[in-house]
Amino acid sequence: MSHRRGRTPPNVVEPRERRMRADGRAPIRPGPDEQDARELLRRCARDVVEVAEGIREVSARTSAVLFAPALTASARRRPRTGLAAQWALLRALTNKQGLGGSAITVPKGIGHVLGAAGEVLGRESLAALVAVTSLRLRIAAVLVDHPEFERDPGMRRLLAAVTADRDLETVRALRGLFKDQGAQRALSGLAPLMPELLAIRALVDEDPMNDETGWAPAAGRELPADPVQGTSASRLAGMDQGEGAAEAVDLTEQEKQTIAAEGSFLGFLRNIETLSADGRILVQNVRGPDGVVRYVVQAPGMAPGRPRNDCPQDFVGAWRNLVTADSPYTRSILLALADYGIPRGAELALIGYSEGGIALMNLAQDEEFCRAYRITHLVAVGSPVDNKLPADPRTWVAGITNQHDMVPVSDGRGAGSHFDPHPNRYEVDYTGPSHEFPLCHMLREYIEHLRTVVPEARKDIDEALTPYRGPVVRTQAYRLKDRAHPPEGYPFLTLPTTSVPTTAGPVDVPVRYYDSSAAHLCFPVDAEAARSLLPGVTWMMPSRLGRRALAVLSLYEHRCSTIGPYAEIALSVLVDDLWRPRPYDIAADLLRRVDLRRTGRYVLSLAVGSEEARVVAEEIWGQPAVRTSAEADLMGPGFAVRAPELGLAVEGHLGPGIRFREADRVLYGRRGESTVRTLVRAHGKLRLHTGSGVRLRLETAAAEPMAGQLRRLGIDSARPLFVLSCPQFMVHRSAGAVLPR
Repeated sequence: MSHRRGRTPPNVVEPRERRMRADGRAPIRPGPDEQDARELLRRCARDVVEVAEGIREVSARTSAVLFAPALTASARRRPRTGLAAQWALLRALTNKQGLGGSAITVPKGIGHVLGAAGEVLGRESLAALVAVTSLRLRIAAVLVDHPEFERDPGMRRLLAAVTADRDLETVRALRGLFKDQGAQRALSGLAPLMPELLAIRALVDEDPMNDETGWAPAAGRELPADPVQGTSASRLAGMDQGEGAAEAVDLTEQEKQTIAAEGSFLGFLRNIETLSADGRILVQNVRGPDGVVRYVVQAPGMAPGRPRNDCPQDFVGAWRNLVTADSPYTRSILLALADYGIPRGAELALIGYSEGGIALMNLAQDEEFCRAYRITHLVAVGSPVDNKLPADPRTWVAGITNQHDMVPVSDGRGAGSHFDPHPNRYEVDYTGPSHEFPLCHMLREYIEHLRTVVPEARKDIDEALTPYRGPVVRTQAYRLKDRAHPPEGYPFLTLPTTSVPTTAGPVDVPVRYYDSSAAHLCFPVDAEAARSLLPGVTWMMPSRLGRRALAVLSLYEHRCSTIGPYAEIALSVLVDDLWRPRPYDIAADLLRRVDLRRTGRYVLSLAVGSEEARVVAEEIWGQPAVRTSAEADLMGPGFAVRAPELGLAVEGHLGPGIRFREADRVLYGRRGESTVRTLVRAHGKLRLHTGSGVRLRLETAAAEPMAGQLRRLGIDSARPLFVLSCPQFMVHRSAGAVLPR
């Protein structure tokens, strides 16, 4: 365990230097070669990013001179020399052999016009391209310590662009992530690199005058001069009322029994754990040993569970908290404090976990807020707050991080950081027994570690919080709302749901998929072979296209869904209407709405990457499913799916395609003596490609039943006739309707 410390306030015991593991022994250090490689990569990254910053500064100065009134006036008076000078500066600023691209640093006017022109021409600033080199080094340094990150889909997509020297794609991918508030899944894959990305965020931003680059604290940001008086109109005059809200709510009787009645560090953390399930914070009055009433604000981290946008405590909110001090979470806390009625000049302690720690640090950075209140202490657990400084230098800041926790990522300070430790800072970076993420990030793990692994840190922080160690005289919870954004998937995925019991627990149907990719490989197969694989009933027949039937191998990469992320491989055969089959009815069905279609695809076999998905497929949709490990990458034109346990691999490159109808479909399965019909509605850009660039490989010892069915259909080594692809789409699957057939 390591500490970084500065001045210690009078009532705080100086923390002792100590390093240990959870079992009390000395920590295992990386080997010399590994440690040297990591440190060398970090030093190189720092040097390269400093070069990028220097280039950025040169661009800014060149731009300022180019558009300076004096030079413009000189060009009008002496066009021969003045215009030549302006032209030379413009070429140096925008030419791809110079500073390059769209790095125009004038906030308005012709500068932005030229910048947009550079963007259209496919250019990027030299500073941004050099910063990408720094990012490559930073990624390599992180992978030395965490090679498992390379298996993450989000990291894998970033690495594909970075390691292939596709600088333009990398810069634009990063820029899209920084801008897109709906990029929740992609950003979650990059969580381990958050501090590293912050270091180059300003360099890939088209507008360097943007005050939300993340470089500087929020000192001086416009907020009401009096956060107490004028709670309504004057209090919030400068705020966007659509960004954040707070509503006072009552605690349940069970929660009242668990909320601490005495002020203590672990008591505050247990309060946070109690309220962390549904986007609430807690404000308490505590009467200290000296009889003075002080206030404690307790803020949880990201709300756990499935995607939600009604609360600012989600991953997008965490990202915005990290890169800008003005976020919905911080604004919502400010609104809650205004409603609570804390008197001006009162002393506050801010206790936060994960995203809550970031939001509270953002609050402590605001000079106006610190003039209204005296923030005496700020304690952040599992939060990347080391690169932020409170506006009041008297504020005592404590940070607690587990070295295996990828959210703070090695003290939350990446290579090349420009921030020095706060002079009044107490930091504990320890090695806990929980190595797996997200287990090592959970608050209950931190609470247990403070009790058993690092009890000295708990004692030190309790000593610092002595003024707040007394009886609690008032408690109020606030539910935070993020009113600025519609529900995730709106309007396509905002529909009524019903809870259906399964052996894996209740499941909400329709099952919603917020971010998925798919490729449907379509093979013409022998109609009799297809018929032999269908259930042994006389009325289920494969749809014929001439003398052939059509089999579909569907590959899915579900990155975010209400039953979790997983990969899916499905083999199905198109079948006729179960009651009145008609020749070529499949062609007519393409013109009908999906709920009116008579044909569909009977799922012969299904392989999924999670147990919950397997249970849902079998018990709700009546589809025979097995659980298997699979890796899928279906985002780009070159895609690959590998399922080693099935002995199946599909690789290929899709050429140009034509736009096709939405991939709504009907799926059939069997449950006992009945047929189950499931409606699948999709929303995304579906394209039709030839199958010449796609190859399916099946090992000799491939697992049944899918391998045997592929062989009997004759497609174990065939190329598909055509492929329907959708790199990114949303979909919802209804509950299966049981048919009397």
